[in-house]
Amino acid sequence: MISSLHGTVLHSTSDQVVVEVGGVGFTVAVPADVAHTATVGEQLRLHTSLIVREDALSLFGFAERDELEVFGLLISVTGVGPKSALGVLSHLTVDQIAEAVNAEDDAPFRRVSGIGPKTAKLIVVQLAGKVQPTVAVAPSPAGALDVVGQVTAALVGLGWSEKVAAEAAAQTAAEASDAERAAVAPLLRRTLALLGPARG
Repeated sequence: MISSLHGTVLHSTSDQVVVEVGGVGFTVAVPADVAHTATVGEQLRLHTSLIVREDALSLFGFAERDELEVFGLLISVTGVGPKSALGVLSHLTVDQIAEAVNAEDDAPFRRVSGIGPKTAKLIVVQLAGKVQPTVAVAPSPAGALDVVGQVTAALVGLGWSEKVAAEAAAQTAAEASDAERAAVAPLLRRTLALLGPARG
């Protein structure tokens, strides 16, 4: 079992990276946020799951251990394969998944490509009590959460996944001045500068 990789990024696409470890290049399917931030020539550490099928061996990699654990839970759900599970983790953070499951809300899962209404309901039912949110971040200044939410929505409308958009908006808000956090337009401009061109 290959449980982790740490090496140099040789190549990156919208959903895969090739990581060289000891002279061997491993192709790893990754969530959108990992693919977006992976830089050729730089070091990358991934927590991985090796999926064995009759006709293929496939590696799936995640930046955080809790994402790998949720990936394992997702593929245990009837009708959810590794690619669909990866799709969920490309669009939703662990906290968003936990929130949806705990609220018995299957809508976020139905918005993921490849997840139908029946499968979305199964995810909520079969993951009940199994997914816990990560440690909460420090509270944002008054009004900042609403602005971050609007910036996230705008980025989703421009083509970024909800997960990438939410993480980028939160990071920008943490680094921005009080004036920038108070309005959507300046915070959106800063977040777009951070993200750079959208990757298909």
